[in-house]
Amino acid sequence: MIDFYYWPTPNGWKVAILLEELAVPYKTIPVNISKGDQFKPEFLAISPNNRMPAIVDHDVEGDPVPVFESGAILYYLAEKTGRFIPADPLGKKETLEWLFWQTGNQGPMAGQLSHFVNYAPGDEAYSKTRYANEYDRCLGVLERQLEGRSFILGEDYSIADMINWPWVLIAKPLTRDLSGFPNVTRWRKAIKERPAVQRAVDLGKEFRRSAPPSEEERKILFSQSAQTVKEQIGEKADG
Repeated sequence: MIDFYYWPTPNGWKVAILLEELAVPYKTIPVNISKGDQFKPEFLAISPNNRMPAIVDHDVEGDPVPVFESGAILYYLAEKTGRFIPADPLGKKETLEWLFWQTGNQGPMAGQLSHFVNYAPGDEAYSKTRYANEYDRCLGVLERQLEGRSFILGEDYSIADMINWPWVLIAKPLTRDLSGFPNVTRWRKAIKERPAVQRAVDLGKEFRRSAPPSEEERKILFSQSAQTVKEQIGEKADG
């Protein structure tokens, strides 16, 4: 059994997709990021960066194994099961390149664009343009990689696709048009049609945000520092 610490966001979907594709037993544990669940001491022991997704793998010899960060989780599970990852060293090298690329480029750029499109107060024209251009550049990177290929690594669907797909799925809410990226559009559609992917995206859909965050939620989501995290951990631990 795997404990899956999750909230319905593109980052959460990455791991949900792999769990559904693997069809392994897992228990979903909601982490309400707007209420500060990510700062609870028991979650911090699993995810030192105060971020979901995270897992705890109980199907191991000895103590359960916690894993945090989406790329690390995908790699851990793919290696453990021998699925959705190439078996040869060069294939694994390429897989790692695209995992690191997503977590270091596409994901952060898309996340910042989402912040300034959906959450930042006022008109942040410079910030929106900055991150829209970077998101667009990343779409171009995927477009070139997918030329003549069904999936990112070639003809086989892999964790490289699973990690990159969620932030492309929501291109329209991020105000981006995919019409100039035919390879990405084809790839996006093919993955969206997979039953396991549909189940993953629907996981916890009842928790999806339907209104802008309150001021208290905004403070929890966007105003954290080392000191505020320390204070929150102390408050919850003492209480």
